Amino acid sequence: MTQRILIVDDDEDIRRVVRINLELEGFTVGTAGDGIEAIEAAVASPPDLVLLDIMMPRMDGLTALREMRATPALAGTSIVLLTARGLTEDRVAGLEGGADDYITKPFDVEELVARVKAVLRRTQAARDTSPLTGLPGNFRIGSEIESRIASQESFALVHIDLDNFKAFNDHYGFMRGDQVIKFSADCVRRAVTDVADERAFVGHIGGDDFVAITTAELAEGFCKALIERFDDGILDYYDTADALRGYIEVTDRRGDRYAFPVVSISMGVVANTNRPITSQWEASALAVEMKEFAKKQHGSSYRIDRRTA
Repeated sequence: MTQRILIVDDDEDIRRVVRINLELEGFTVGTAGDGIEAIEAAVASPPDLVLLDIMMPRMDGLTALREMRATPALAGTSIVLLTARGLTEDRVAGLEGGADDYITKPFDVEELVARVKAVLRRTQAARDTSPLTGLPGNFRIGSEIESRIASQESFALVHIDLDNFKAFNDHYGFMRGDQVIKFSADCVRRAVTDVADERAFVGHIGGDDFVAITTAELAEGFCKALIERFDDGILDYYDTADALRGYIEVTDRRGDRYAFPVVSISMGVVANTNRPITSQWEASALAVEMKEFAKKQHGSSYRIDRRTA
């Protein structure tokens, strides 16, 4: 999808020159002549990035910056300040007010375009990173799978899911649940190190679902290493009595009590060495299918798709 940029400057010549150059780079560009117009335009159709001049009539750029940062609809919009001022305090005020970068006038148009692209890249990377685990999210996961497919190299996709996690979360609360998610992410990272796969990729789909991409040869070793690490540490997150008992009891809305075993880990593995994989969707579907088979087994387990067609 084409990224949208809003240029805000009271100088019509600057707006025109910058707009032309950004459009040549494939961006969709809108313009505004002051801070009030900018806020109205941005709220009506939130852009990916705002180029915001500081010195403007009616509403200056720093005031507009504060207004935008206080507007929920613009929470995901990057803001780059354009300023003729060279004073350090102005730049500091802009950055502390929520600006992502600043460019001092007069500027080189090529540098401006490069800085815009850099800010957008950083923003995209931040949006696609789990704030809880720090792992890449779905966009990066899909891109990585497609990249491996395009390169025609050997790879295995491992879909990782926790068993009985919802009951654990309901019983102990989301704070301890988050700790288990972080622990799981760390186990996945360390299991990759255990098998010494330097090109391995680890991602967080969301909730208690993760993925790992390894070479086909190392996939089973990775699964074994992950199970060993996970099972060795998960009881640390249980109260002593529950850990000794080997289960927790959860009461439903009707007052019925149910026993849930200790959280375990299930993995489904698909590799392109047994059958051709043509898309991220196919790889994901096959890995999920194998994960469902693994979930039917008691405790932590994995299933590898060994079908050839």
